[in-house]
Amino acid sequence: MSHLFAHLARMKLIQRWPLMYNVRRENVQEHSLQVAMVAHVLVVIGNRKFAGQLNAERAATIAIFHDASEVLTGDLPTPVKYFNKEIEAEYKKIESIAENRLLEMVPDEFKHDYQSLLISDHIDNDYKQVVKSADTIAAYLKCLEEESAGNLEFKTAKKRLLDSLHKNPDPAVKYFMDNFVPSFELNLDDINRLL
Repeated sequence: MSHLFAHLARMKLIQRWPLMYNVRRENVQEHSLQVAMVAHVLVVIGNRKFAGQLNAERAATIAIFHDASEVLTGDLPTPVKYFNKEIEAEYKKIESIAENRLLEMVPDEFKHDYQSLLISDHIDNDYKQVVKSADTIAAYLKCLEEESAGNLEFKTAKKRLLDSLHKNPDPAVKYFMDNFVPSFELNLDDINRLL
């Protein structure tokens, strides 16, 4: 018997942004879906417009599992995780232990298939970078959502994330920011009017 999917089903119970007031709470499962959708389109953009060679479905699948270890560790807030190098290094060790614990739950005949989804060290760096970019975009979109609801709690995070996205060298990220993000600052009536 494997407890893997019983654990993964708990992704919906892990709340993100735990140190900040949220108008609408976000859980790891819904965040992972958004990251997967953004990672997928970043690869599609990269392949079609910038001579990329990655597999969009692979990027999306990696993104689905990118925070899976949080079912064992919880979501450690960014200010805590990166407070100093010692905490960051120790948290990386904790993440690694959690990733390996999840892999132990996979039946032996499927371990190879899940190793490159659950274990960070087994994911190709190009895919890691796409998922990291998509993760940053998803966090930025959360900030826009909260800000549009009148919540100023995310103001500093929004600026930090936008600065990071502007520095991102991937042209697909810039394309996404220029072509898809402006709609997130409109209400539903305005979006429908522009169709």
